Amino acid sequence: MSTPSPTRFAMALPADCRTRLMEMAQEVNFDEGTRLFREGGHADRFWIVRSGTVTLDVHVPGRRAAVVESLGPGELVGCSWLFRPYAWRLGAEAMTPVRAYEFDAGSVRMLMDSDPVFGSAVGHWVGQVLAHRLQATRTRLLDLYAPYGSGSFL
Repeated sequence: MSTPSPTRFAMALPADCRTRLMEMAQEVNFDEGTRLFREGGHADRFWIVRSGTVTLDVHVPGRRAAVVESLGPGELVGCSWLFRPYAWRLGAEAMTPVRAYEFDAGSVRMLMDSDPVFGSAVGHWVGQVLAHRLQATRTRLLDLYAPYGSGSFL
């Protein structure tokens, strides 16, 4: 049996912070194949997946974009909204029909600035997600492009 990921929304934020964040949510749906964002675009929102699968990809010159991770229910889609210059570092696409909660990044950042406890909790959550994504991206790119792969035996 696998342990739920500490980067998932429900495990990563204290209940009071989850409640405050969810007060800012808007429900949205994406059809399969919908591009949520592209590398380099303006990061002005983020999502928490309710159902479906979103893939994250990275542009590789001269090749198709490399999928570095698949995200499912409870997972954060988009981290670049928290850090200047608010530009997407990866791309994202709905691989299945997706239902998600969407958040306006500017509004969430303002709440983070005005409430240090909330801001710290959200900042730590996004930091955990970023650390996980960096490792996943590194491993995937090594598997795809290094002569002997990542050396991972998973």
